[in-house]
Amino acid sequence: MQFSIKYKLTFAMLGGICIVVICMHLFGQWSFDRGFLRYVNSVEKPRLELLSNTLEETYSEQGSWDFLRDNPVAWLKILASTFPGQQADPEFIERLGKQYRDGKFPPQHGLSPEKERLFEMRVLLFDTENNLIFGLPKFIDSAEIEELNNQDTVIGYLGLAPQIQLSDIHQLEFVKRQKLSFILIAAGMLVVAALATLPLANRMVKPIRSLTSATRDLAAGRYGTRTKIIRSDELGQLSGDFNVLATTLEQNERARRQWTADISHELRTPLAVLRGEIEALQDKVRDITPHTLDTLHDEVMHLTRLVNDLYELSLSDLGALTYKKADTNVVEILQKAIKPFESRFLERGLSLKSDFSGMESVCLFADQERLLQLFTNLLENSLRYTDAGGELEIRADQGHDILTVHFQDSSPGVPKDDLPRLFDRLFRAEFSRNRAAGGAGLGLSICKNIVEAHDGRISAQTSPHGGLALAIEFPLVKSTGQPS
Repeated sequence: MQFSIKYKLTFAMLGGICIVVICMHLFGQWSFDRGFLRYVNSVEKPRLELLSNTLEETYSEQGSWDFLRDNPVAWLKILASTFPGQQADPEFIERLGKQYRDGKFPPQHGLSPEKERLFEMRVLLFDTENNLIFGLPKFIDSAEIEELNNQDTVIGYLGLAPQIQLSDIHQLEFVKRQKLSFILIAAGMLVVAALATLPLANRMVKPIRSLTSATRDLAAGRYGTRTKIIRSDELGQLSGDFNVLATTLEQNERARRQWTADISHELRTPLAVLRGEIEALQDKVRDITPHTLDTLHDEVMHLTRLVNDLYELSLSDLGALTYKKADTNVVEILQKAIKPFESRFLERGLSLKSDFSGMESVCLFADQERLLQLFTNLLENSLRYTDAGGELEIRADQGHDILTVHFQDSSPGVPKDDLPRLFDRLFRAEFSRNRAAGGAGLGLSICKNIVEAHDGRISAQTSPHGGLALAIEFPLVKSTGQPS
């Protein structure tokens, strides 16, 4: 049989409470027994003092202990006189007398344990020679001895062995009632605990039920599911984390749908152009000319670039892009990337400036091919989107263990609201850098993945030249070839 967490929690709390109550009951009972026994022994001290005074007075009148020797009746009467209202047990006195007459006094046998625990049997009387007059020899070692005096002269010794177990019927009845009270109190506490733990467990499990239901909704694809945070403990924190997870999944699902729609759009446009051109050729509407073939080729190349970018981006997201890192001179890589673009920039009427003074010996722990791909993508991006007559400035500067490479071009720029999204897949700032210039909005996403694979960071800002400014930060390397 499988129990729910509510009942498991109830049983766990109730079990813990039961253990605590039982331990408290046992300890309380043990403490009460010891405390009550100490109290009973302390109550006997005044009686012992009264017995001591009585013996001293009687000894003063008799002049010796002869009146008690071999006279148990007289001894028991003196003991009885020290406890008002108590009369000597005639049967007990008769038994002691018989034992005396049989030469068996002090008695060694015939006394029940209850009789032996009586005050009368635990009292010991010695003469000045430490000879036992009355009392059981078995109590000599445990008895507390005090002197008996008459006119500043020691006339004997009186001792009392402390009780180690209760014997009085009234005391035993009192202890019995107290134990019963302890049991009833413990049982009542357990009942109250049982009544309190179930609602408490239900209250504690309620947020878990809510989370369970919300998790099922989330697993079913209802990403708008949220839970109420009504607690500030760990369960409340778990509810908050669940809401964050649901928000993230909702955003990812929205991004996935947008991604699918954007990819479909990007693929559909060149395919539609290709289909239209091919159908026109099939219907003899257009003739096969070099211009027609160039148009078809351009659309095929556009599709090829798009598919290649998607492939590289998917590899980058999966961490499948290979990186062969080594100490790399970043200025050499930049110059190698810039050289093929110099003529292309001139053809479009763009100025390409670079400044790497003082950076010639700066090294990065990086993959040369991936850095070349990074800088080539950024150069291609500026070439596509910068208006004719504009410029691109590339420079590098070194900070504390950081190398920063700046790409700053001229207009058109990117609205400030679009800057944080510039590295999102398929995102293009349509108002200033539109599709007519080419590209599917994947280049900067690939660049971001390459930079982050080198423990770097890329950010976008407004360029002082009126266009887009990209800053790429890389950690510098130490002489060992490891990132600093």
